[in-house]
Amino acid sequence: MHPTTAPTATAPTPARGRDMAGDFLLQPPNPAERVACRVDPVDLRRLDLLALLTTAGIAPSAGDRAAIDQLSVLPGSVHTALHRWLEQAYGFCR
Repeated sequence: MHPTTAPTATAPTPARGRDMAGDFLLQPPNPAERVACRVDPVDLRRLDLLALLTTAGIAPSAGDRAAIDQLSVLPGSVHTALHRWLEQAYGFCR
């Protein structure tokens, strides 16, 4: 069963008419309608650290979340050094 959605005010625009499968191209997004969003640098460092640990094959334990959160609060220079140490220790490059 396919999920249904409510009808919209504008219909999809056919791509030079319909193709053989009956698909339509979506209209391009309107930049004025985008939601302004800025990600906090602490969150970016936390996600980057989790990605680096995963790449190194180190699975953080359940209790490691607090330590990762504390490391993410440290300045970017500390975070850069931590990344460099992990990359050198585990022999991979970004």
